[in-house]
Amino acid sequence: QVQLVESGGAVVQPGESLRLSCTPSGNIYEISSMAWYRQAPGKKREWVARIWNSGSTNYGNAMKGRFTVSRDSAKSTLFLQMSNLKPEDTAIYFCNVVMRETMQQFWGQGTQVTVSS
Repeated sequence: QVQLVESGGAVVQPGESLRLSCTPSGNIYEISSMAWYRQAPGKKREWVARIWNSGSTNYGNAMKGRFTVSRDSAKSTLFLQMSNLKPEDTAIYFCNVVMRETMQQFWGQGTQVTVSS
């Protein structure tokens, strides 16, 4: 079992930057990869970015060049650095992990990001 707590969501203006954090607890040494997803009102949950234990990353097309996913040196806390934010980035951002052996997934409760002038 892994528990995930996201933080860092806020109301920002277009063009500003924001950094989200996701702190895992529990069986963190069995995590294979961590990811961010987002869900805007009335829309399906959308994949944002994933980072594997190897350090490899991958991004959704709408986020490439503006968002950067990273993990701290202890491979625990997950970050999402977002720059040049747009109103269409407004969503609840969720943290996700995939476990190495079972491929089981766990989700956080989400953190709200609102981009508005």
